[in-house]
Amino acid sequence: MAAGPETPGVSDSEGSEPSSHVDPPKALPETWQPLLDRPALAELLGHPLAGAALTEMCRLLPPHVAVHSLRTFLLADACARTHGTAYDRVGLLAAAAFHDAGLVGRTPLGRGGFPCRSAQLLDHFLARHQVGTVRRTTLTCAVREHMRPFPARDAGPEARLLHFGVWLDVTGRGERQVPGDRRLLTGLAPTPWFSVSFSARVVACGLRRVLPGSPVTHR
Repeated sequence: MAAGPETPGVSDSEGSEPSSHVDPPKALPETWQPLLDRPALAELLGHPLAGAALTEMCRLLPPHVAVHSLRTFLLADACARTHGTAYDRVGLLAAAAFHDAGLVGRTPLGRGGFPCRSAQLLDHFLARHQVGTVRRTTLTCAVREHMRPFPARDAGPEARLLHFGVWLDVTGRGERQVPGDRRLLTGLAPTPWFSVSFSARVVACGLRRVLPGSPVTHR
């Protein structure tokens, strides 16, 4: 489904048109509703993969982290619309839904820390929903590398947009590209002291200093 006539060129991939008979996901938190009402999300609520991703996000994530994930997607979409960037919208919503899933639970984290664990959880989810290998690789790579200070030079649009949305929501970096959007979304779904609590959760999970995919130096 295209993003709308006002933003030509922004599209989904792999036949991700929403099915007309699919109802929006039910029993999502009321605190999400102001964000779900935003056009970029409202347009996707009838899509089965989008609905499944939102349902899983509700099940897996603490409320404030889930709201951050929704804001991340909306900020990423705003950036794409501003620059006319074509990208996999439903896929990016799934990536945003899972990008912090590795922060939750007590599963031991291996090399790459929580971003790699999040990417593994996303990959399992996409595989269950019969998403193709190429698309899965693109989306899991975006999640695995979203904690880099800057996107890799060869990063695709989904990785660049996820990175942009994450860093803008948490730190405010990149706000000039979509002026006013961060303040608007935070006003619609506030999470007081989110940056502080998020940083504490990252530290508690033992985020490794080695970037995902980087060689580890053994002493």
